[in-house]
Amino acid sequence: MAMIDVTIRGAGILGLSIAWVCLQRGASVRIVDPYGAGAGSSGGVVGALAPHVPENWNPKKAFQLDSLLMAEGFWSDVAEASGENPGYIRSGRLQPIADQHALTLAHRRCDTAKQLWGAHAQWLVEPSMTSEWSPPSPTGWLIKDNLSALIHPRLATNALAIALKNRGLSIETEAADKGQVVWATGVHGLEKLSETHHRMVGNGVKGQAAVFDYDAAGKPQLFIDGLHIVPHANGTVAIGSTSEREYAASDTTDEQLDELILKARTVFPTLGKAMVLERWAGVRPRSRSRAPMLGAWPGRDGHFIANGGFKIGFGMAPKIAHVMADLLLEGKNAIPDGFEVSASF
Repeated sequence: MAMIDVTIRGAGILGLSIAWVCLQRGASVRIVDPYGAGAGSSGGVVGALAPHVPENWNPKKAFQLDSLLMAEGFWSDVAEASGENPGYIRSGRLQPIADQHALTLAHRRCDTAKQLWGAHAQWLVEPSMTSEWSPPSPTGWLIKDNLSALIHPRLATNALAIALKNRGLSIETEAADKGQVVWATGVHGLEKLSETHHRMVGNGVKGQAAVFDYDAAGKPQLFIDGLHIVPHANGTVAIGSTSEREYAASDTTDEQLDELILKARTVFPTLGKAMVLERWAGVRPRSRSRAPMLGAWPGRDGHFIANGGFKIGFGMAPKIAHVMADLLLEGKNAIPDGFEVSASF
């Protein structure tokens, strides 16, 4: 079979992942991004890979489950090929249960998780623990799942870029299109699509996050009152993030992050005296449909779109990469209806 040429425009998590899988399958790949790997929101600091709740099952949740289960093998391959640690670990998640209603619902979800997740993962309700890393719970009970994982976004995009380079593929700042073209260009891509098609296809949502100097490596991530608290293997803890539809500047932090830091110290006193090492802000691409946008670009033969990862891009990336490779290299369309580009038009 003749080698298929693929050009990936965009070196964020989706572009890099698609390039990696296409390269593994024998395609001739080039990546083009004037800013380099992970220059946009993929260079963030949080990296919570958390599943949707196991109920009201739909194609999006099923796709995410498949991707989360694929993640360990995907990132293990990247680590081996790059010699770098992407910061992936399936260490689970703890969530405090606020009241009796939430406790009843959590127990019900234990049963639906058995049906929907099968033997792959568990959703459990357990008593609160007396430990530094156990979140305070008003009811004395916690939700514990072992499907959630975490990754360090910067380390992961760096590892992918190095793995690709070790296979002979470097990111080019500019190059002509060759073969089939995948546009994984994040917020700028959504803006261009909206302009071209004269309607809002998607938009950028700003997020602000912080990194604490606290070593809880190997511990589960926490989800407390809407706040992600993620302990990375490098001896830091990331918290995030805000969701801002309107903002004056895309890369600056402000009082909204101050409030988030205060909230983290309040709901999880363990971080009370930990020093803030970094404040981060970036804009994440959110499609009109809220699901990732995947598939052929309407009206542009040979051009494809992979965009709209928003908050779940890293969690969805392994399966998105394989589904897009199926489409590009084999003409096989396994994209769920709700993820098709047309769903955002």
